[in-house]
Amino acid sequence: MSASPRSDRTPAGRRLLARETGATLALAGPLILANLAVTLMTTTDYVMLGRLSPQALAAGALGFNLYQPAFLLGIGVVAAVSPIAAAKIGAGHAIDGVRRSTHQALLSALLIAAVTWVALSQTTAILTAIGEPPELARDAGRYMGAFQWGLAPNLMFFAGRSVFAAFERARAPLLAGLVAVAFNALANYALIFGKFGLPALGIAGSGLATTLSQTLMLGLLVAFSLIDPRMRRLNLFALPWRWDGGEFAALWRLGLPIGATIAAEVGVFAAATLAMGLIGPATLEAHTIALQIASLAFMIPLGLGQAATVRIGRAYGARDRDAIARAGLAAFGLTLAFAVLSAATMIAAPRLLVSGFLAIESPANAATVAIAVALLRVAAIFQVFDASQAALANMLRGLHDSRWPFVIALVGYWAIGAPVGVALGFATPLGGVGVWIGLAAGLAVVALLLGGRWLGKARRGFLPPEPAQGASAVVIGDSASERSAITS
Repeated sequence: MSASPRSDRTPAGRRLLARETGATLALAGPLILANLAVTLMTTTDYVMLGRLSPQALAAGALGFNLYQPAFLLGIGVVAAVSPIAAAKIGAGHAIDGVRRSTHQALLSALLIAAVTWVALSQTTAILTAIGEPPELARDAGRYMGAFQWGLAPNLMFFAGRSVFAAFERARAPLLAGLVAVAFNALANYALIFGKFGLPALGIAGSGLATTLSQTLMLGLLVAFSLIDPRMRRLNLFALPWRWDGGEFAALWRLGLPIGATIAAEVGVFAAATLAMGLIGPATLEAHTIALQIASLAFMIPLGLGQAATVRIGRAYGARDRDAIARAGLAAFGLTLAFAVLSAATMIAAPRLLVSGFLAIESPANAATVAIAVALLRVAAIFQVFDASQAALANMLRGLHDSRWPFVIALVGYWAIGAPVGVALGFATPLGGVGVWIGLAAGLAVVALLLGGRWLGKARRGFLPPEPAQGASAVVIGDSASERSAITS
């Protein structure tokens, strides 16, 4: 799906492509593991809640799916600092500009969290109003009352992590995530079931454990930003965080469509979760399990896409068309290879995957297991489309292109995927499987349209017109010492 420059067809070009593939993998590896670490927090919550009771698992899923669209909208906004910083680095931008962009992302994280906290304080009322069982709605409200406070540190962590990634320093955020995952598992066990002398808080204990873990994760990243000599020069988290109108507007201009695109995709899955609750408890439990498995698999193409954003962003800042094409080709090829592997695993061993969440031999879980296995078969079919759209969306973000991808996401997920899912889920005997077929249709449309947009940009040479002589499209500031420091 990526255009390849003519030079890539020569031996020298193939060597450059191989080098780019290696650089993409080197950057993507820690990003993938960090994505998995963050996702494992939610997975740990679900596993622990499933051990508490099936109802606790369902309530946690309902609460989290109210939280998730706002969270992912926030991630899109604050993570836009990654392509912005990458372009500045590629163009030899001054340190002060990257720091200002980072501070706008941190301030945005606090703003988004404050608005979201107000909405999530009404979790029980919202779920009751849309027809969820009152007992499940009450439990979801108890979970969210402790869970929601981790939003601000989580978004600030993603902002800082995005700048670390732009400098291709992805190991520190990975280490912070791994430590937080281990802490989250221990804290969930202790606070849900009352171990190590702590009170048994049940479902609320899981939410509190994750909030504490996300706060720890941010604290560790701040510490790493002070320890790493290269990052210490930036003073990423140094107070005061001053508002800068131009940088704030640039962040939101690029990041809001990115966040809205992510929210459009995840929002349709959240809507599917709510629909599953209306179909039946076993269907909701099966959907929760299958979605967690698919989400874990998704972290790899997401990490490859995030690496592509940085690699393409740097080439974009340097105005290197061939480097942009190579970075896109490397990322997309790696993504397709993984998609085939993950699809094969879901087809070959669905019961093994489900067994990590439920005792599959228990008669009480037979209906849930059967539905989960059927859903994983559908998930296997849409792996290629899901992985492709993730890579392509991130590739376009490296070119600072986010508005049309948002329109494409709305059309694919909500104009096609959601109506097809509702029709098949509620008007046919397919039930939950029909809902997932609709999701697959939406993913396919988005992947194809994003692919067409990338190819269109490739035909036009990827870059905007050259800036006027003496001006720069991406560089702010001209301090030679700062430009040297930022790339050293």
